Amino acid sequence: MDLNYTSDETRFRDEVRAWLAANLDADGETVSPDSEDMDQWMTYLKQWQRKLHEAGWSGISWPKEYGGRGATIIEELIFTEEMARAKVPNLMNISIGIELVGPAIMHHGTDEQKLRYLPKILSGEEIWSQGFSEPGAGSDLASLRTLAVEEQDHFVITGQKVWTSWAEYSEYCILLARTDPAAPKHKGISCFLVDMRSPGITIRPTRQITGEAEFSEVFFDGVRVPAESLLGGINQGWKVAMTILAHERGTSAIRYQIRFRSELDDLVKLAKSFIRKDDNAAADPLIRQKLAQSFIEVEILKYNIYRSVTQIMRSGKPGPESSIIKLFWSEMDRRQKELAMETLGPYSQLVQNSKWAVDHGRWAKAFLWSRAGTIYAGSSEIQRNIIAERVLGLPRSQEQK
Repeated sequence: MDLNYTSDETRFRDEVRAWLAANLDADGETVSPDSEDMDQWMTYLKQWQRKLHEAGWSGISWPKEYGGRGATIIEELIFTEEMARAKVPNLMNISIGIELVGPAIMHHGTDEQKLRYLPKILSGEEIWSQGFSEPGAGSDLASLRTLAVEEQDHFVITGQKVWTSWAEYSEYCILLARTDPAAPKHKGISCFLVDMRSPGITIRPTRQITGEAEFSEVFFDGVRVPAESLLGGINQGWKVAMTILAHERGTSAIRYQIRFRSELDDLVKLAKSFIRKDDNAAADPLIRQKLAQSFIEVEILKYNIYRSVTQIMRSGKPGPESSIIKLFWSEMDRRQKELAMETLGPYSQLVQNSKWAVDHGRWAKAFLWSRAGTIYAGSSEIQRNIIAERVLGLPRSQEQK
């Protein structure tokens, strides 16, 4: 890709910057509430997405006929970069509703489904969750056991899902369930658009190591789903799932890169100001060496993301190199946060509510959260298998076969 913007791309970037600047307060901070109340925060995020939607910034890469701008991959990259640099909240519905559910409905949905769901995905009126993973069916998704039985004009769904992010705040869930237990495991799966307010759904938040509970277990106990909620036809769920994976545009990783660079800048400041014994932490040559290594890795990530964007521009979809990016940033994030803990020494153990905690305990929380990145969206082990097989062309082991 050409790293220099065209005149049209420069104008687009300036338009994004101008709108963001007009919607930030005088100190450059977002208008989000300074509150630990998750309900209040989620309410704010819905309002923020509605504001973006009204200004035409929601789902900019969607085709114009579905309410988007029909933006190019470069414009989407620019928009993502500018949002991250401004440190404003992302669209609440982007990771599931806009990037996954919307494209699936565009390709497999009926006209009625498109008219019913797409506008409210963009506006944030209806938040979506994703009901894919199950106990024993995470990496091997096709082994899922949630069952959907057809009865006249509806389906009855029974089973359990795990790692369902924001389940308690979502109005709808895109769900995979087995509709033909006798078929080969990839063939007997169907996809449903499930109203999360339906009787028989129980949501049990899962407390994380950070103390937060952003994802949940979801139990379906004889949940009745109308037949018109079937997406893509009976036993066509795997095809829908593959469409979802094929339409992950690959530009969202730039958000991580910019965040990691910003956090690295803060970590450098911390190392220069935090006194250990008789000098600051940056006086330690090992700390300086690790900070330099972290800077190199952040830059490597940026250019690998650009390489992935080039692949998308050429083929229209991300290739297996997206697994390299996922593996790299998640492991890099873990190393960076371990460096923060090393810099703080014993103070790294102090968490948010301690009056002696450095930077309000942000580094301890970031360290704990960094472990999640090596697990969600495909664990590091799974990404290494994909790289070995699809990038390097190595043979599968007999156990994998």
